[in-house]
Amino acid sequence: MFLALALFAFCYLLVSRVLPRINQVLAERREALSWADVEKCRGEGDAFRAHAEAVLAEARHDAARTRQQAMEQGNALIAEARARGQRDRAEILVRGRAAVESERTATEAALHRSVPELASALASRIVGEPVAASAEHAN
Repeated sequence: MFLALALFAFCYLLVSRVLPRINQVLAERREALSWADVEKCRGEGDAFRAHAEAVLAEARHDAARTRQQAMEQGNALIAEARARGQRDRAEILVRGRAAVESERTATEAALHRSVPELASALASRIVGEPVAASAEHAN
């Protein structure tokens, strides 16, 4: 019986003193491992965030450069179209002025040819008898 009591006391001490200490050590170890994992993940997350921010900054820079190039190309196209339009306008004006001048010249010539006939017809109506056109105005 004494042996049983001694074994019981030994087991009781083992369970009451050593087992909680083992559980405490295991819990501390688990906590240390989880904090290490958290710190590791945090470090990886920070590195990923820094990389992502660098990529975004580069993308913003590329977008700004592309936008600037597009603006320059657009301005160049507008300037080219404006110059082409002004050239076309000048050509149209020159052709129009030439056409008006040739029409005016042709109309003047036709009018000079018909003035003696019109004058004699008018004089005939006023006088009441036929009046012939003079020979010097026929040319």
